[in-house]
Amino acid sequence: MSKIKFYIPDQLDRKAPHTWLASWFGCGFLNPAPGTWGSLGAIPFGILIHAIGGIVALFICSILITIIGLWASEKFDKDMGGHDSKMIVIDEVAGQWIAMLPAFGNPILIVLSFLLFRFFDITKLGPIGWIDKNMGGAKGVMYDDVLAGIFAALVVFGASFIL
Repeated sequence: MSKIKFYIPDQLDRKAPHTWLASWFGCGFLNPAPGTWGSLGAIPFGILIHAIGGIVALFICSILITIIGLWASEKFDKDMGGHDSKMIVIDEVAGQWIAMLPAFGNPILIVLSFLLFRFFDITKLGPIGWIDKNMGGAKGVMYDDVLAGIFAALVVFGASFIL
């Protein structure tokens, strides 16, 4: 069994807001599976947002975190000298919150939203994979996860009628 490691590269400014937002407060510095850690790190915030303001607040925050993610991921990638660093997990936050929208605070549906979002994000089926391969820059970082979140949300919405 592999141990969880926390690593921040030296070229990153540890005081810069974009470093901590792009990595979702350090979740992206956890290995292995930083994307999974980012999704898990998004869930408590999503639950809190939903508890305070309902589905409308979570929807608005999903849009806002996507916009913030475009800025933060672009700056983070520039600092790292590459594209779509695995340490950037704010895209997972946006996708996870979108996937949670139809969960309506139901713990079973929240778990299902996590599992489905990770499935669509990892497998990159259909247009998710196309965005990942063909859209450059911060839009490519963010939008494949937004679409994975939408796919997961559609399945969770369907499951909400069963549960």
